[in-house]
Amino acid sequence: MRSGVRLGVDPGDARIGVARSDPSGTLATPVETVRRGKGDLRRIHQLLRAEAEESAVLEVVVGLPRSLSGAEGAAAVKARDFAARLARRIAPVPVRMVDERLTTVTAEAMLRDQRKGAARRAVVDQVAAVVILQQALDSEKASGIPPGEVVVPAAET
Repeated sequence: MRSGVRLGVDPGDARIGVARSDPSGTLATPVETVRRGKGDLRRIHQLLRAEAEESAVLEVVVGLPRSLSGAEGAAAVKARDFAARLARRIAPVPVRMVDERLTTVTAEAMLRDQRKGAARRAVVDQVAAVVILQQALDSEKASGIPPGEVVVPAAET
């Protein structure tokens, strides 16, 4: 298992959940929900820099929403675009995309009995980011192979 903090990101249409791992790559915990839109990449970059002040940041893991069959639709295209723009913004820190099937469903189920309405929506994206990152950590721990695929940064526009 590679050592270093990882950030997990769940990019949604309205909000972006952010999680982090401990330096040993054992446990993912929630960090923040970032409002999607102007300044979202800047805020994630700020969170990354804050983490880097405490310990080395190994990578950022972004969820790739696929259908249950594994096909990629419009949401996956948006997530890939977001990840490529994020990769350009935070270079040289690498960005990896990992399959996130059912992570939001899992997060909703975890929160269903604990929080209601707006309170749940405010944290569900963070919990989904935790689930994405924890699955990536567990996958690497089991296989010894970094999870997902490396994202190529978007070209300057």
